[in-house]
Amino acid sequence: MKMVGVGCRFAAVLVVTLMIQSCSVNPVTGKTELSLMSQRQEIALGSKNYSPSRQSQGGDYYIDPALQTYVAGVGQKLAAVSDQPDLPYEFIVLNNSVPNAWALPGGKIAINRGLLIYLEDESQLAAVLAHEIVHAAARHGASQMSRGMLANLGMAAIAVGTQNQQSAKMFGLASQLGTAAWMAKYGRADEFESDFYGMDYMARAGYTPQGAVELQQTFVKLSEGRQEDFMSGLFASHPPSIKRVEANRAKAKTLPEGKRYQQRYQAAIAQLKKDAPAYQAQKAALTALSKNQPRQAISELDKAVALQPKEASFWLLRGRSWEQMQAFDNADKAYSTAIKKNPSYFDVYLSRGALRYEQGQTSQGLVDIKRSYKILPTAKASYYLGEAALEAQQYEQAVAYFEQARQAGGQLQQRAERQLVALKLKLQPESFIRATGGIDNRGYMQISLANNSPVAMSQFQLRIDTMANAFQIRETNNILISQTIAAGKTMKFQIDMGATNLETTPNVRISVQSVEVVE
Repeated sequence: MKMVGVGCRFAAVLVVTLMIQSCSVNPVTGKTELSLMSQRQEIALGSKNYSPSRQSQGGDYYIDPALQTYVAGVGQKLAAVSDQPDLPYEFIVLNNSVPNAWALPGGKIAINRGLLIYLEDESQLAAVLAHEIVHAAARHGASQMSRGMLANLGMAAIAVGTQNQQSAKMFGLASQLGTAAWMAKYGRADEFESDFYGMDYMARAGYTPQGAVELQQTFVKLSEGRQEDFMSGLFASHPPSIKRVEANRAKAKTLPEGKRYQQRYQAAIAQLKKDAPAYQAQKAALTALSKNQPRQAISELDKAVALQPKEASFWLLRGRSWEQMQAFDNADKAYSTAIKKNPSYFDVYLSRGALRYEQGQTSQGLVDIKRSYKILPTAKASYYLGEAALEAQQYEQAVAYFEQARQAGGQLQQRAERQLVALKLKLQPESFIRATGGIDNRGYMQISLANNSPVAMSQFQLRIDTMANAFQIRETNNILISQTIAAGKTMKFQIDMGATNLETTPNVRISVQSVEVVE
């Protein structure tokens, strides 16, 4: 009990020491706050994760480049009057129907086209972007992760070294975690802080603060209607509430009136509004596919393509619909069309590559899969690259790919786990197969084989060393046992070694050289 008490006190001292060493001033509020990461490291993390984050959420919206320019212009106008105007801000519209917006450290900000449809004017857009700018300028991501790190006493114990050492460890962990670590739900204080100071930025840039009030009112109304896409999107990380509306209304009274720019905003999103029925048809197609109704999905996608033929995601979904009907040639053509429409999106290559690979066009499929993986490393692509590495006898690389592929879920995860077992058996067969036994005084070899793997095994290649003494091998024999042993089972075998009239029973050493997984 004393040891536990000493350990707890020691950990507490470490946490306090780390907190003292790791305090920094919030650039927005001026308050002293905990941060285990330097701003230089934050910026590096944001830059590293920005492109993968965008790819994993639909890629950049490309149908109307003028909209990207417009949104970026509004964002840079607000960033210029923020408390950290020198951050390397970027603003991108994502090709995603879910109403959402997010910020990575260093000012890497994204807003989905699905949110733009719900806004009425530029002041409301400014409210969204200013809110995200505050998250970046106030270093909310680093503070959030720092609090999470301190909650782990194991990490606190690691922090016995200097602050710079801990900062490096933090950076390494955050790099491994990727975007998910930064996009977790912010605390209530961070949300109110981003609303409050975001309205200051709006006023400095000449926008009416009423835009922020109306924005929250709209979100509260939609959340009460429990629209599924909103509940799983914006509200997951930015929960609306009446308190936020009231706080924004009170703040707005302290700020000067500004401009709305409704006409300018509506002109900017004109293409989105025109294409709204096409994206609704896409949504209906997704629903049909989830119900295993690919023909209905194709019918909906015909409508979508007729309304907006430039949209690659419609063709991507057509390919999946044809695949579900096992019309593989049509699926290949649809995926190829999607690539022509948007050659910068990872999934168009991955979908065609996986299709071709599974249809026996291995080399062609791998070309697409490798290109996809270069744009965005995914668990699905990792599986196929693991198989290619295995074929090339690059076993360590294959293991790394299959470990990543285990995150895919479903059948691909099961296939990856099976391949990992097979690889481990090839590299370290003794880790799954336990072989014991010896030669009796009649000259028969008694062998017991235990299969401790999760799959059935066969073709056991054994090496039998007959020992002259503890260190010297007198004779070596290789034995093949071809019987199948089920997972978790043990079988015993008797083999005539050809020796008779033994005066003493020799000592033997049995090692597993190789085995095969039963398909």
